[in-house]
Parts: sequence; C-alpha cells; structure tokens
Amino acid sequence: MGDTRQQDRPDGDDRPDHDDITAHDQAGRAPAGDDALHVPVMRDRIIELLAPALERPGAVLVDGTLGLGGHSEALLRACPEARLVGVDRDTTALERSAERLAPYADRTHFAHAIYSEIPRALDEAGYAEADAVLLDLGVSSPQLDEAERGFAYAHDAPLDMRMDQGQELTAERIVNDYPVGELIRVLRTYGEERFAPRVARAIERRRAQRRIESTRELAELVREAIPAATRRTGGHPAKRTFQGLRIEVNAELSILQETFPAALSRLAVGGRIAVLSYHSLEDRMTKRAFAALATDTTPADLPVPLPDRRPELRLLTRGAELPTEEENERNPRAQSARLRAAERVRRPSRQ
Repeated sequence: MGDTRQQDRPDGDDRPDHDDITAHDQAGRAPAGDDALHVPVMRDRIIELLAPALERPGAVLVDGTLGLGGHSEALLRACPEARLVGVDRDTTALERSAERLAPYADRTHFAHAIYSEIPRALDEAGYAEADAVLLDLGVSSPQLDEAERGFAYAHDAPLDMRMDQGQELTAERIVNDYPVGELIRVLRTYGEERFAPRVARAIERRRAQRRIESTRELAELVREAIPAATRRTGGHPAKRTFQGLRIEVNAELSILQETFPAALSRLAVGGRIAVLSYHSLEDRMTKRAFAALATDTTPADLPVPLPDRRPELRLLTRGAELPTEEENERNPRAQSARLRAAERVRRPSRQ
C-alpha cells in the first residue's frame, strides 16, 4: 500500500470523508485483543514525531485528550525516562486510562480538565514546562463505544453528547430549546450542513408536537429533511447534524482556540506538539495556529531579521499528514485523521 502522508488541502475544501469520525465508527470496530477498545490513530508516526523530545530523564509529556490512553501508553513504553500529565474532561476516560496505565503509575499524573487548562494541569503536577504535547481531538473511544452517551446516530440513545457529564447543556436541550435561527447557525457553522435551514425547520415542526429525546428519532428526522438525491451519497445524512450538535454541546472550537496559546506558552524550547484532527474546522484552526508562529514577522523593508520576530515554531509536517491506506483498512477510526506537528525553536516574545 502507498503512504498517503504529506498532503494538504485548501481551507475551503471540505470533503465528505473529512467531516466526523463518528461516521466511520459506524463502519467497524477495533479488532479484538489488547486494543479492542482503542486503536490509537497514527500511533507509530506520533511516536516518531514526539519521542525525540522525550528522551531526557524527567521529560514531560502532556496528553491533553487522554481518552483510553493508547497514545500515552505507547509513548511511555517508547520513552522510559518520560513522565505523563494526562488531561481529560471525561471522568470515565480518566478512570479507564488510569487502569490501562497502572504499570506506569510512578510516572503518571491525571487531571480532570479541558485541554485549554493544560497550564493548570502542569502546575498541579509540579512541572514548569512540557517537552511534548499531544492533542487527539474529537470524540474519544469511551464516548463512541458507550451507546448511552448519545454521540453516534447508529444507536438509539438519549440525546446527550456531553464529554463532561457534569455539565448541564446537552444535545437534547439544544434541539428542543434553541431558537430556529440558532439551530441553523449551529448546523451550518459547526456541522457544515448546507441544508441547515431545512433540518432546523423540520426539528421545529416536530418539537411543536413533542420533545425530541432520542438519537434515532433525530437521525430519522434529519434523513427525511435532506433531499433524496443527497441522501444517496456522502454517508449517513445525519452525520453533519450530529457533528454540529456535538461541537456546540462541548464548545469544542472555542476551547481549541484557547488551547493553542495556553499549551504553547508552556512548551519548552526543543519541545514538540502534535495535533490529530478529524474534520476541516479543527484542522484549519491547527494549521493557522502553527503557521502564525512559524513565520518570521520582521518587516519586509528591514535588511536583517529581528531577533524577536523570528519564528517560534518549526513545522515538522509538510501540510497535514494522513494515515496510510493500510491503517485505514485496519482501523476505520483513522480514516478522517489529519496530523500536524511542530517544534518550539525559541521562547515566545514578551508582550
């Protein structure tokens, strides 16, 4: 199989297979065995990118989206001197990853937090800086595998979609209580659903009769609202609606916007950051955040670069790298993945 890395797409190129990893979850599950619950996406490539920054004794890895700990386990095994700060907003994920990483208990610290709170997690663990940061965005394996969480349209479950089950806002509240204009905004902006007005008005008609409370009812409602010709292509008609609702419930993009400056502010010189995204909105934000710090901003009319305008980051990937065809066949959840990585080459400028 050929290696499909080293690819990039224009910001406006939103392909159907790049929308939501949930769609690919319907197609298959991870194989049985040690990784039956979680096959880490692009694991070997992430080790290749981050391990050089984790070779010194006491090096600190921050996994800002711990999930089931598959990536962290692989990095702790590959880098026996490294220490882990595992961050997740989902307490179930923290509990299950702690069990998985029990053999490394003397090198791990866990924090119940969102990934924009990486500085707080580092402070609580007693570390000033991180040598490597990993962000594996989107829905984690525990959330996908537990049907009752309401993330997947292939299972009938309550309309929940909360990554942190302690928060109040759920997909059910958005679907039933948001004004139609707000629903259209969520579906169009976060779901990239071109039929957002049709879907929102169909929801409005149904909720006038009764509250919409299940994933199956919503998925069927969306399917009926989408034109028949469109339903025949591009996967399940509800995938964009579910993506939009999930992002709104969990404030994913606004948190990600805050995460880049927060995480990068604590990344050591020589430290590396890797980001796995699963739809064009996340990947575009990652691309822009890295590019802004990888560019020399010395005014063009000056003869030499200014020291405080030199790039802070060096890009380690050329564009967004993709999983290999072999991995896509082995792990359906990898099919939407886009990987970008960078290395800090100088300390941030003081404002």
